[in-house]
Amino acid sequence: MDGAAHTGERLRDVPVKVSAEYQGIPGDIARGRELARRFLARVRAAQGTPVSDRAVEVVQLVVSELLTNACKYAPGPSLVDLELAEDRVEVTVWDSAPTLPVPETADPARIGRHGLEIVMAVCESFEVHREPVGKRMRAAVGLTDPAPLAHPA
Repeated sequence: MDGAAHTGERLRDVPVKVSAEYQGIPGDIARGRELARRFLARVRAAQGTPVSDRAVEVVQLVVSELLTNACKYAPGPSLVDLELAEDRVEVTVWDSAPTLPVPETADPARIGRHGLEIVMAVCESFEVHREPVGKRMRAAVGLTDPAPLAHPA
């Protein structure tokens, strides 16, 4: 990105993306959340893009949940990509497990295993694709707060 600034391109025209690899060791989830926080701080500062506090929290939550699943259920490394795409952030997590996650039916008595339900509830979109090795999960989070619902008079 530094090279683009020197060539005269506007910073807003340069794709903003960050990637990190995790090994499924203690602290990876916290490191993933910090990656998301720093990325969005950079988007705010360098891009001049409005990012709501809610969006920062939601992106950190989505990274945390998807990376937790990767660390818990997939052997080996996982990859996290965060990319600015117009008015949203796309969170992509790759892991080596070929089994596609399936959301369970809502059960308030169930302890744990609500991560996918949470991700699907807070994101604009969520998709999973099987890869030649493992799978890739992608979630889109809006950068601004959703418009409040109109209340009838």
